[in-house]
Amino acid sequence: MMRYFEILLFVIIFNAVFADVFLQNPRGSNNRVNELAANRKGNNRLFDSQNNAKGGYNVGDRLDTPHVDEQSRQYSMQYYASGPSEAEASKLMVEWTNQHGCGDNPKLICNIVVQYMCQSNGTHEDHPQYGEEETKLARKLVYMRDGTLSGAPTYRQAAKKENPTMFQVRTKDNMENNVLAGKGQHETYWWHDTCRYREANQGLYTADQNRKKGNIGYAEAHKTRQNSGGGKSGYECPEERDYYPYWQPTNQQEDVSMYQNTPWLDLAWLGDTSRCEYIKANSYNQNPKHRCVYNRDDDLRSYGREISKEACTLVGGDWVEFTSFLEILDDIDNEGDCEAANDNDARNKIFWGKTRSDNEKMQCIVQAPEVICDKAPYSRVNHLGNADMGGMTGQNASRIEMDMPHFPSGEAKRCVLRLRYNITTTDYDPLTTDSNSNDAITDNPQLDILGNGELLDINLNTNQIGRTFQDRSHIFVVLPRTEAMAGKTLYNLNVEGKRGNLEETVPATEYGFVPDRLVVKKDDLVHIQWTGSNTHKNNNDGNTGQGAQGTDRNNLLQMESLSKNTPFTLADAKFWNNVESVTNPEATSEDIAVGFATSGFYCGKKESGGCPKEFSMEKSRGLIKSLNNAPASYFGHVLKFKGAGSMFYMCSRNNDFSNRSQKGALWVEG
Repeated sequence: MMRYFEILLFVIIFNAVFADVFLQNPRGSNNRVNELAANRKGNNRLFDSQNNAKGGYNVGDRLDTPHVDEQSRQYSMQYYASGPSEAEASKLMVEWTNQHGCGDNPKLICNIVVQYMCQSNGTHEDHPQYGEEETKLARKLVYMRDGTLSGAPTYRQAAKKENPTMFQVRTKDNMENNVLAGKGQHETYWWHDTCRYREANQGLYTADQNRKKGNIGYAEAHKTRQNSGGGKSGYECPEERDYYPYWQPTNQQEDVSMYQNTPWLDLAWLGDTSRCEYIKANSYNQNPKHRCVYNRDDDLRSYGREISKEACTLVGGDWVEFTSFLEILDDIDNEGDCEAANDNDARNKIFWGKTRSDNEKMQCIVQAPEVICDKAPYSRVNHLGNADMGGMTGQNASRIEMDMPHFPSGEAKRCVLRLRYNITTTDYDPLTTDSNSNDAITDNPQLDILGNGELLDINLNTNQIGRTFQDRSHIFVVLPRTEAMAGKTLYNLNVEGKRGNLEETVPATEYGFVPDRLVVKKDDLVHIQWTGSNTHKNNNDGNTGQGAQGTDRNNLLQMESLSKNTPFTLADAKFWNNVESVTNPEATSEDIAVGFATSGFYCGKKESGGCPKEFSMEKSRGLIKSLNNAPASYFGHVLKFKGAGSMFYMCSRNNDFSNRSQKGALWVEG
């Protein structure tokens, strides 16, 4: 089979290490959900991370008690969308740590791929654990969710010589019995099944790894050099996971789903910037991809083995062009209005077209912006720590400032963020080595270095020759902007970390605000928000800290300077006199300060439009001094500023001098 694409991740000798990557903000799951242990229960719940089992954060809890099996008690972070102009960005600091180095480090070649996938958020009734019984099957097949159960969804694979009837029976069984509402899901069952039929790209470098033929008579795309046995992780496709840019449409179904599930959309590629032209030309964001589609009357399955136009034509299939989308504007039904929408959007590409070339239906398609291509932050090897970011942010973990998407429909969306960490070395040319060089190396060679016949072992595992690690966020919601946010840049200020001391939390981090130093203009907005869990008990491996064991709690109190450890009282915290709440305009400066001080246990000092009397300080409810009975998560406020000023702040529960520091600074420039 001919080699179709120039692939970045499949070629280089890499000396085996247990390198990992962990998202710190937004909180990376590492496949956790609500484990009461230091280690996650399963490494394949949603995706293949290849990370240390101790990493990751549990799904956030809305209240002061665990969500257990109730999705409605989980908390998803809620970020406001960007607006249509560049001046209306909603900025989120994406932060991660990677173990084996990156950037200009001469010991390896590295790149970072940051992507996101979204769908319409709907309401509580759209989650497949709830809502109308007659629509549950359709909803559970496509609705993205964190899940409340720790196991991975199961899958019944095709039998040998599967005929249309067998396919129909197997598909029905999988959809009804193996896709469960309580299990987490990012990619769809449909996507995974296409992967199980699509032939593995035979042009890829696989060294001496044997991708064995499956039941259907050939090696499928769920078997790769890193995963030659075809292990399943969620409904991910291993080949798409391991190779970027991928040569097929990703997670794009036959028709746009009821929730408009997007493909994986590229936010950023960070690596060798000489590759930028190639990366941008092959990103799926604004460049179509093709897939073989069957149109046979005797076959209910429209997908199969073929990955080239020639092979597809030989079996009577159609080589169909698929178009990526951020969303489809269903309320626009003509080209003129679609062009007008594009004229009013400086961020996305909007055009009148088709999501697939064999469909005559014309729609108003919104495509995501072009992928960002830039250098990766420099970090040293064998170290899950800070990177060289330059400037005032230089002593932080690796990070990139993300503009949240702009959805012209004005609908709320639910999304997941994926970060892949790809590492190789330079023993072979990463851009030319392919399946013609599979015999170049073997596992753990023994070499006569001394020239006297005495051998030395060389540690080399060929399934790690060019290796991909991954972490993903929990589901988060992107909210439509309000009128009061028009024309404004909005910055998100959040909390990273979890319960425990440095040794107990690694490869996560101890608590900290992110960004912990933020400079904004007077006309900018800041959304302060955090989430936490009530189930980080960790079996006594992570209980160091204040308050009830196994619980995350945060608050925000003004203080005199970063070198202090005592906050101001409410009466002396004057910075709050300089702010107003965009999200609850009736809240006074004292109401805002009380909410942040108590993590929302009290929504304000007095009753207001967004704060019922029974949850205000007008009715004492007995706040525990360590915040044990305060909510683990707090939506907070979007703040606007009356003038220039500054605030140094801390968390009273977690800041513990000589053990951990949870402080930050906000400067508002005139």
